[in-house]
Amino acid sequence: MKMKSIHAYLTFNGNCREAMMFYQKCLGGELSFQTVGESPLSEKMPARMKNLILHSTLMNDGLILMGSDMTSEQGLLKGNAVSLVLNCKSEKEIRICYKKLSKSGEQTHPIENTFWNALSGELADKYGHNWMLYYAIK
Repeated sequence: MKMKSIHAYLTFNGNCREAMMFYQKCLGGELSFQTVGESPLSEKMPARMKNLILHSTLMNDGLILMGSDMTSEQGLLKGNAVSLVLNCKSEKEIRICYKKLSKSGEQTHPIENTFWNALSGELADKYGHNWMLYYAIK
């Protein structure tokens, strides 16, 4: 079986719209939202949930980042088991994305040259999501 790609789907605690707009400012692309109130689920949900994001998508070339405010009954549980990997096209792009994504977050590993001939850096953004940025030096 040949796989085409894997995309990230992020879950937020009521601030999906804000976060996805932040990611759009950092990464560019087209952003779309569907709220609970705009969906067929609207009649079954309490009024307080109508403005929550049911589904959002940010698309830019091969980048597809999706998100939602919808969580299971357990609520939102965050950990360090998942990171978003951003493959950049140039040294300039990796440095710009790193700076923008880490604003008000934490730069956990600065961008540096690696022994595998790449620039690499890691950060946690202001929403608590871990990012690994990568640029293969040619």
